[in-house]
Amino acid sequence: MLELRKAILGDIPAITAMVNAYAAQGVMLPRTEFELAESIRDFTVAYRNGQLVGCGALRIYTPLSAEVRSLAVSPNEKGSGIGRQVVEALVAEAELFGLESLFAFTYVPGFFAKLGFDEVDRGQLPLKAWKDCLRCPKFKACDEIAVLKPLRHTTLFQANTPKRGNIILPILPRTAHVEVPVLVDKLA
Repeated sequence: MLELRKAILGDIPAITAMVNAYAAQGVMLPRTEFELAESIRDFTVAYRNGQLVGCGALRIYTPLSAEVRSLAVSPNEKGSGIGRQVVEALVAEAELFGLESLFAFTYVPGFFAKLGFDEVDRGQLPLKAWKDCLRCPKFKACDEIAVLKPLRHTTLFQANTPKRGNIILPILPRTAHVEVPVLVDKLA
């Protein structure tokens, strides 16, 4: 059975190994354990029988857009739908955050097309997204294809959030009552 969940720090060695195996083939940028620790909250992972079989990250760049990055599936699991499930989980997360679009740089635009992404000119993407490009060995001769998916404008978060004027009030989970000490100004 496939387990799809947000990554935890204990997943770092397995994610590093999977991503760097693809990086060695020149189809993905390598990641260090330090980089993954910094961005672990971006990752969603897929496990089957205790083994990492897929991963992907949602990297937010602007209040309106994010990148699907570090998308990888174990070679013996390709074609099993794991990549689609990881991307769909990232899309759902992006919609929950209220993002308007997702983009990716890819060598397999057909895969992303099946999930609603369209090929676009790189100039349409946020410049900040190119910072990883600066350390890529293919920087001057990039052959990746930029893809973009528009998201719905009304998100689950916004639809379930009370509003006062233009201010959106977050709905916080209920917690046990916590007594907060009040400081009294002794000079008053």
